[in-house]
Amino acid sequence: MVSLHNQDVGPLHYFIGIEVISSSAGLLLSQEKYTMDLLHEVAMDNCIGISTPMTSTIFFDPSPDDHLVDGSLYRCIIGKLHYLSFTHPYIAFVVIKLSQIMHQPFMSHWIALKRLLCYLYSITSFGVLIANETDSRLLVYSNSDWAGDPRDLTLTTHYVIYLGSSPISWSSKKKDSVFHSSTEAE
Repeated sequence: MVSLHNQDVGPLHYFIGIEVISSSAGLLLSQEKYTMDLLHEVAMDNCIGISTPMTSTIFFDPSPDDHLVDGSLYRCIIGKLHYLSFTHPYIAFVVIKLSQIMHQPFMSHWIALKRLLCYLYSITSFGVLIANETDSRLLVYSNSDWAGDPRDLTLTTHYVIYLGSSPISWSSKKKDSVFHSSTEAE
């Protein structure tokens, strides 16, 4: 029989790749080391940081001179970026967009992925703050992009839920169903 003993192991500092930094404002959840390890893995730990990850209106239409890149490396990095979006919810849209072409990535996709990595380099110390506060209001913000991609006419939804000023849940997801206008359906 296994017995469990209650032991105080002290304050939380690091848990499943997420650094927990305590301050008077609350707890900052950061993945700075994880981000730097990822950038080092792809030899981008000394890249030049940029201020935006991607435009929201980008469409990937490979040109005739575009060529395929290593899909296994691309998929590996995308998987790590999904995990990184736990403390960087603002990259969720870009990661979802880049995930849509994991089966056969072209150089244009690789360039967009590297742009996201350059953006992450500029914000490595960012994270999610779980604030010390007594405000227990739930605030929900959502957005939908109805048929934003003219090639497949699918819906992309986004939401973030706050408890006070602390984000507690967020998502960016492309739906499977296709939407048509009512005039088009008739």
